[in-house]
Amino acid sequence: MKSGIIVRRSSGERRRGRTDWARVRALTDGEIEAAIASDPDTVALNRDFWRSAQLVEPEPKVPLSVRVDRDVLDFFKAAGKGYQTRMNAVLRAYMLQARKQAARRKTGSA
Repeated sequence: MKSGIIVRRSSGERRRGRTDWARVRALTDGEIEAAIASDPDTVALNRDFWRSAQLVEPEPKVPLSVRVDRDVLDFFKAAGKGYQTRMNAVLRAYMLQARKQAARRKTGSA
């Protein structure tokens, strides 16, 4: 049997992940550090970061029954699994923007 993680789709279909785990296991620490250093999205985290880091656990979701227009639901479902999480993210972005606007009005800022 080849090494690799089995990925299960919601339909129960099985397929192998595309990660070459043998290659990953064969990397030396130096190669890993070089790959990290060459990644433009990497942010160096020094000891000061870890001294002030705090574990923040997300609050549990609240079950909710809500009615939405069919086309709105179809739009989010069309992107695949996780549509409720995406809907929550859109609602959160709206909430945060509304809070910013309310704070500006309260302080008289533009």
